[in-house]
Order: sequence, then C-alpha cells, then structure tokens
Amino acid sequence: MNTRQRFQAVMNFEPFDRLPLVEWAMWWDKTVARWHGEGLPAHIQDRYDLYRHFGLDMYYQGWIRPAVPPAASHGAGVVRDAQEYESLRASLYRPAEPNARLWAQWQRQQRQGEAVVWLTLMGFFWHPRTLLGIEPHLFAFYDQPGLMQRMNEDLYGWNLDVIERVCRVCTPDFMTFAEDMSYNHGPMLSKDLFDEFLKPWYQRLTAELHRRGILVIIDSDGDITTATQWYLEAGADGLLPLERQAGVDMANMRQKYRRARFIGHYDKMVMPLGEAAMAGEFERLLPTAARGGFIPSVDHQTPPGVSYQQYLTYLKLYRDFAQQAGAMSRQLAGADAIR
Repeated sequence: MNTRQRFQAVMNFEPFDRLPLVEWAMWWDKTVARWHGEGLPAHIQDRYDLYRHFGLDMYYQGWIRPAVPPAASHGAGVVRDAQEYESLRASLYRPAEPNARLWAQWQRQQRQGEAVVWLTLMGFFWHPRTLLGIEPHLFAFYDQPGLMQRMNEDLYGWNLDVIERVCRVCTPDFMTFAEDMSYNHGPMLSKDLFDEFLKPWYQRLTAELHRRGILVIIDSDGDITTATQWYLEAGADGLLPLERQAGVDMANMRQKYRRARFIGHYDKMVMPLGEAAMAGEFERLLPTAARGGFIPSVDHQTPPGVSYQQYLTYLKLYRDFAQQAGAMSRQLAGADAIR
C-alpha cells in the first residue's frame, strides 16, 4: 500500500499492510532544540524535513483561520460585547485565499499516493473563546447568547468559503476542527448548550464536507469520552488525540463508539521511561489498532523530556508495532471471511 491507500484502509476499517507512522501534532520547539544537541542534524528544522528524517509518513496540514488580532495576554479576549464584535467583523472575515501553489504541490503527491492532505479550521467552541477570552466566553453562553450565535454563524460562512477555495485546488483527505472543548474531567459545557450553540453549525458544515468525501475529525484535548457522542451526533467522524493523562481509554472508547475514527492515544509520558515501558504502551494499543479506525500516535506533541535516542527507540518500536497491527488486521479479516 502507498501512504494514502493505507490511511484510507485504516479509516474505513479495511485490512491494511501496516499502520500509518504519524506524528500528528509535530514536536515542541524545545524538543527539537534538545535533539540538535544530541545528534539531530542542525539543518533539519522544518516539520516536513523532520518527517523525512525520521521516516514518517507524509501528512500535509493546512491550517486556515480568521484574522483574530493578538490578545493582551494568554486567555484574554479581543472583544467584550456585540458592539465591539461588529467593529471587528470586517477585518476578521476577510476572504482567505489558500496558497494555491503549495496546495497544488500537495495535491500532486496526494494523487500519486505519496501523501495524505488535511485541512484544519477553527471549531465553534474555540473561535468565540479566542474573541471573548476564556472566562467571558463561558459566561456568554448565558449572558450574550445572541452574540455567540452571530459569531458562529459568521464562522460557518467563512469556513464554508475556505473549504470551497481549498477544494478548487485540492480536496483534503480529512480535516480537523480545532476545538479543545474538554479538560481533564470532561466537557467545558453541558449537552444542552452544545446542542443549542455548536451542533446546528457542525451539522450544516459536516454535511458539506461529507458531500466532498472529506473525513471530519474533532481535535479536542482533555477527557472527550462523553463529548465524543455529541460530536458524532453533530456529523463528525471521530476525534483526536485521546489523551491518557486525562483518563481516556481507547479500548473503552472503541467498545462504546464502534465506527468512530480516532488518532493519537499513545501516552507520551512513557517515552522517557525506557524501551520496556514504550513497548508495553504499544502492546496495550495493539488489539484495538488491529481492528481499524484508529491511527496510534503520540497523544500530543513529543515533550522535551524525551531524548533523541529515546525517540529513535520509540520509532523502532513504532515500526514493529505498525507491522504487527497490519498482520493482525489481515488475520482478523480472514477469520471474518471464513465465518
């Protein structure tokens, strides 16, 4: 299989030769800086050069977002009310013209099967939060509901325009909505609020994405065990990164959500603990990974506590694991065919 065929087979619950080798969230800049002092060639800085250096599969990501001005501090907003939002709207939602040359280059490799292409857009929880700030955003569900709906209506239209512009050049294989709607104890809002303020816009936009054959993945950190069902009902196909530190368990997720797609879930905290610990984490994931619909990958950016040599050990184990999962997937398919 080539890179794209492999992605499609896994995500369609079909037999595959091996799992994709993916670092979906890249690496911390401090991690790469450390590795440059431990043997990583100094000229290798770019994300995709790192992919090639480590022998990972090529997954090209284009992240396009409204032009939200920088806030005064982390977690602060840039508007306080509807009047301030209206004064900013024209500059926020200027037409975003994708880099046609870059997307065309990605498309050529995609068509040859050498790469998977994905688009990232702002989600309907994340975007109002960047505008209002973390705490005011949560109050706004109750205090400024009209403003919240206006923001997401505008985001819906802007996102739809981006999708149309991108697809004129290259149709992504999948897309992620940046959300981070959960923390380590669960969702940051109730199901009722989700259904009122987020679900209608997702339903409309995911229908358009599915019409184009694009798989929809929600990117939310924290414990998304409960919220997964909400997003599936809204039209999403799956979630990432299933963080272990938030108590997410892939075996339980698969039992509960049998046809959802997932990416991530390899516990990054075991990576500095040695080869046996890293191998044990892969063993934990093997039975679920072999059944498809799941691409194991570090459950967020590889942290700077991981040495260059430890990461090379992780990659060696990852390659063996990917082959094991592929062999098991074919055995399972054969057994199902006999039955």
